[in-house]
Amino acid sequence: MYLIVLVMDDPDKCVDVLPAWEKAGAPGATVLESTGMQRVLNRGARDDLPLMPSLEDIFRKTETRHRTVFSVVPDADTVDRIARVTQEVLGPFEDEHTGFMFSVRVDRAFGMRPG
Repeated sequence: MYLIVLVMDDPDKCVDVLPAWEKAGAPGATVLESTGMQRVLNRGARDDLPLMPSLEDIFRKTETRHRTVFSVVPDADTVDRIARVTQEVLGPFEDEHTGFMFSVRVDRAFGMRPG
């Protein structure tokens, strides 16, 4: 078994990634809203305010969110299929603002249901 973790830069593409993962063999997935370290550290440096900001401008939340998707899949072939379809949806991981993905071997998993 393998754990696959995907951090997507564009949360709107999550609705396209999930069916692709399912078709590639993911038995299910969990989706979390997430934010990268640099975005949190740089949050204080806002450059989106107009010259004469209103209170609404000042208090508007502008933090960008990501989506982190993870799933446990049965084998390395499924990992390869999921990596391929993920890049078909998001574009190559080498491109900026697509995200990143990794897999880790899992020696035991509890509470998983077949299918």
